[in-house]
Amino acid sequence: MELTREILECMQKVRRRLRDEQAVDIRLSQPDAVTCMLEACAASLVEETRALGERLSGLSGVRRPAPRLSEAQLIERYTRYAGPLRG
Repeated sequence: MELTREILECMQKVRRRLRDEQAVDIRLSQPDAVTCMLEACAASLVEETRALGERLSGLSGVRRPAPRLSEAQLIERYTRYAGPLRG
């Protein structure tokens, strides 16, 4: 991913907001900085922070990985009744 001025400015805004809001310290030099920022933004209770995360995602082209389901959630999802069997 190429870091443009716009992406870096957005990353700096997100970094400041996360530091103030959640006491999360993410360095811009980290190899997974964008992913960490997106995860923290998604977990935020503040709409502005989540919107900044969406903007960063759009600018960088990095999408947040799908949430991992617990074992109980997986069992519920795949053992749910889906109607009569046809055969």
